Amino acid sequence: MQEFNSDIPSQNALAERFRTYMPVVIDIETGGFDSQTDAILEIAAVVVAMNADGYLEKEQSLFHRVIPFEGANLEEAALKFTGIDPFHPLRIARPEKDVFQNLFKMIRDAMKPKACKRAILVGHNAHFDHGFVRAASARHGLKRDPFHPFSCFDTATLSGLAFGQTVLSRACKVAGIDFDEAEAHSAKYDADRTAQLFCMIVNRYKDLGGWPLG
Repeated sequence: MQEFNSDIPSQNALAERFRTYMPVVIDIETGGFDSQTDAILEIAAVVVAMNADGYLEKEQSLFHRVIPFEGANLEEAALKFTGIDPFHPLRIARPEKDVFQNLFKMIRDAMKPKACKRAILVGHNAHFDHGFVRAASARHGLKRDPFHPFSCFDTATLSGLAFGQTVLSRACKVAGIDFDEAEAHSAKYDADRTAQLFCMIVNRYKDLGGWPLG
């Protein structure tokens, strides 16, 4: 069993907590379900940190609207679900390659002071977001993708364990986190609420005696 006996977290406490991985909450709104063919329309990221008391908290965030890549598929049902109009004249969006280069740099810069070697994606139904991140990285030949290539933390699974709910809005409500249905399906809003949920679950486990391990 790993030992972690200090009452005061070390500078590298986050790396020690997650095997040198830095959790980064990601939410992506898309034009469909196929990561290889369907457009990424919005992406939000929240980097978490460990405070002096050993609890996780939100540290910094990023949000971009994304211009669909050339030839990207857009499903009408998906656009109705999210309410996103990719071609609205007032929509301020950036090319997909630029967005992911900016995202990856922010994450790599955040990893260094925490002594983390890789980022690990945290998402609600994380396999969905992870697939789109991997597809975009491959599409643009990005060589410095900081995320673990296949591992991720899924808050749908974690909240099913902790709160008996797997839907994000319901899990948040049981956890006592405000959730506005009118704001849902925005990458920025959903990433923020997912980050709060993830931190609450990890912190509650700590309070129940699950961390640090003696």
